[in-house]
Order: sequence, then structure tokens, then C-alpha cells
Amino acid sequence: MVRVRFAPSPTGYLHVGGLRTALYNYLLAKHEGGQFILRIEDTDRTRLVEGAVESLLESLRWAGLTPDEGAMVGGDKGPYVQSERLPIYHEMSKRLVEQGQAYYCFCTAERLEAMRQERAAKGESTAYDRHCLHLSKEEVERRLAAGEPHVIRLKVPEGRTLTVEDIVRGPVSFDSSLVDDQVLLKTDGFPTYHLAVVVDDHLMEITHVIRGEEWLSSTPKHLLLYEYFGWQPPKYAHVPLIINESGKKLSKRDGDVSVEAYRDKGYLPEALLNFLCLLGWNPGDEREFFTLEGLVEAFSLERVRKSGAVFDFGKLLYINGLHMRAHTPQELADMALPFFDRLGRPRPQRDYLVRVVELLAERANLLTDYVTEAPYLYEAPTTYEEATVKKRWKAASAELLEAWSAILEGLSDFSPEALEESLRQLAQERGVGAGQLIHPARLALSGVGNGPSLFHMMEVLGKEECLRRLRRALEVLPRG
Repeated sequence: MVRVRFAPSPTGYLHVGGLRTALYNYLLAKHEGGQFILRIEDTDRTRLVEGAVESLLESLRWAGLTPDEGAMVGGDKGPYVQSERLPIYHEMSKRLVEQGQAYYCFCTAERLEAMRQERAAKGESTAYDRHCLHLSKEEVERRLAAGEPHVIRLKVPEGRTLTVEDIVRGPVSFDSSLVDDQVLLKTDGFPTYHLAVVVDDHLMEITHVIRGEEWLSSTPKHLLLYEYFGWQPPKYAHVPLIINESGKKLSKRDGDVSVEAYRDKGYLPEALLNFLCLLGWNPGDEREFFTLEGLVEAFSLERVRKSGAVFDFGKLLYINGLHMRAHTPQELADMALPFFDRLGRPRPQRDYLVRVVELLAERANLLTDYVTEAPYLYEAPTTYEEATVKKRWKAASAELLEAWSAILEGLSDFSPEALEESLRQLAQERGVGAGQLIHPARLALSGVGNGPSLFHMMEVLGKEECLRRLRRALEVLPRG
């Protein structure tokens, strides 16, 4: 059975790149009828952020990537939080020492820094110089007994070529002389990523490791550990970075990078997943719109590209609009209602919001658009856009609107069709273009010069509200 894992570190928010990694793991598991495991990698105690675990779990829940096993749901391979697995790492690191494949290192931080500076000045590699590799067993035992701070390092063999058969990149080889004697167990008793990830992936029976390409250079260390332990390594797939338009790794300077930010801006989870999946993967045809179920059906690691994928904010907005229009107005209204609270706006009645959603169907690309993009649908305007007044409010506008208001009062049918017919008939009688009524009417009703269909907007606002707004505009705006 295919078993994959997503293993974030609780050092802050969930980055969109992390969500894409989680998604690729999830899709492979579901496509192959396998299992998706969540593990929390919290061994770097200096970088932990309070509340980050809860934030990560909430982001995954919002996205709909529910683990089959792991930190959220339990399972028989736990614990699934690395800080709860320390005895396992201690046992495994000591096993490597006993086998002669790892060694104790007592070098101080000061000595290591001086060594790095000296080697850098000579143009040499700043990798560890193996100062402690040949300490006698007696000296090691004496220093351990004395309680000297120490780490355990991996002993990398010389003259080896280490090759990973990567699903995305093909065979990638590394010269062992360029691989550092990596610290496996730190002075604080916590493992480094390299030891913990190999031990946990094996014990949790992970079959495929899908992770960002930044971890490719660490893979030879992991292959050595699998070899030393006598374990079969998983299959590896290193996926490309998400980059900006300049070809650099996407960062805060480029815009929002946290999953929470996109949730709070009104993006739909299925749209964000759809967009992120296409950053580095393609279905082999021209399709752009995918539900999560559709992605599960179409996904394969073999169609993941090697090159970096540019994060196109405009494309994300476009895809979000497609997903919004795939929902019913009732569904969208229910999803949009909480955003009124978040943005400090009074909640409209749900039935009214459904009509607003229908009105803005082709104009809204975010759930927050229903809250912020047309405030005049919830409150009458108190000011009128100055540029539009200058451009659209003509000498005859007040008199024309006054005449149309009188007609509107007598209308029993307030449908868009009846409203348009009454306006065009009046315009014809007065010998003016319909625009000479449409534009001033829009200004009077909304305070702005652009928006959805005037007549459909009026139907949503209702007869009494429209007449009230027209009367106020006629009192405030200049007469010819």
C-alpha cells in the first residue's frame, strides 16, 4: 500500500508551498488507494512558534486535506509528534555509533566557527574537519562520563557515489567527498531533521517521500542512513520550487504566502488547491478547472515538472472565480456571511444576500467581494463620486430623474424588464438617449459610476428603497 506523509515544522504559518507539498502527497495516496499521514517535526526547539501546530492543523482542515493517520487522527505508528519520540532517536543514533557508522563529537561552537572561518579563508570547504573522528574509545568514554557537551555525527564514507532515482528528476548522483559528516543527535538530546526523518519514515512504513527540491542535496545523507540501518529507502520525488516572476523563491515580498491569508481574503479552498496543483504539474491536456476529486483521478507524479513554477496571482484569482461560479447562490451566501463579521460589517438577511450574490455573479471573484465591492447594496450612499458627477450629471439629469421617479411610483411590476422598458419609453418621449437616464440613475442609487446591471440592481434594492435614494439625490445633486 502507498503510504505518504506531510511533515511540517511548527515554526509559523503554513506556506502555500507547504500546502502544495501536502496536496501532492494527498493526491498520490488517494489516487493509489493508499494512506496520507500527518507528522509534526518539532525537533528544532529554537524555531518553535506558540500556536503554530494548531494553525497548521486548521489550515489543513480548511483545505480539506484530512489525514488518514497521524497527529490529527491517531494511528498505530505513533506518536506522530517527533518531540514525543526521543527515546527512539537515542537508541538509533547509539546503534550507528556501535556499528562504527557514526561518532561522538565534542567540538565547541567556538572551535567549529574558527574552523569554518579558517577553511573559508583558504578557499576550502567549510564542512566539518572530522577532528573527533579518531578519538579513542577510552577518551570518548572518559569525556562522556565527565558530562562534556557532545553531538553524534554521521560518518560519511570516502570514494562513494550516492545516487537517488528521483521520480521527478531521474537519477541524481552525489560524490560522498562533498557530503558533510552531518550532526544526527544534538547537544540538547534532540535529533536533527536527517536522523529523525529517516527513522520515522521507516518506522511509519512510508513508501514515497514527496518534498521540495531544497531537500534534494540532503538525500545522500538519508540514503546512507538507510544503508547503515539495513532498511529499504522509499521512492523519492523532489518537486520544483514555487517562484516569483524574477525566478526567485516566493517570499512575503512578493505578496501573501500563508494559507491563512488566502482563506481570510475570501479564496475558496478548492480553488487554491486547484491553482497550487497546476504549479508544477499538468494533466496532459488543456484543462484548468479541477475539483479535489478530479485532481485525485488525474494526478500522477510522472507529470510533475522539474522546473520552478511561477506564482501568478492573476491566474489564482481567475481560477477562484471559476470555482465560485460552480457553486449555487445559496452556497456562496452561506460561505460569505461570516466575512461580514470578520470585516466589521452588519450582516444582511441571508435571503437578501442570495439576491446580491446572483446580482454580482459575473463580477465577484472572492467571497469578500460580496462584502466590500458593492457597499451601496447594503446602505444608501451618503456621498457621490465626484468624477462621475462631473461626467454623468448633466443639466437635464435632475428633471429627467424626477420624471422617471414619478413613473416608478406607479409601477406594479418592478422587474428588470419593466424598469428598462419604462426608462427607454421616457427617453424616447423626451428625445434623449437612454444613457442620459441610466448613468444619472446609477449615480443616484449607488453613489458611483460603475456596477452591475442598473435594472437588476434596482430589483434587488426594491421599489421603496430606490425611490428613497432617488429623492435624496435630487435634493443633494445640482439642478440644471
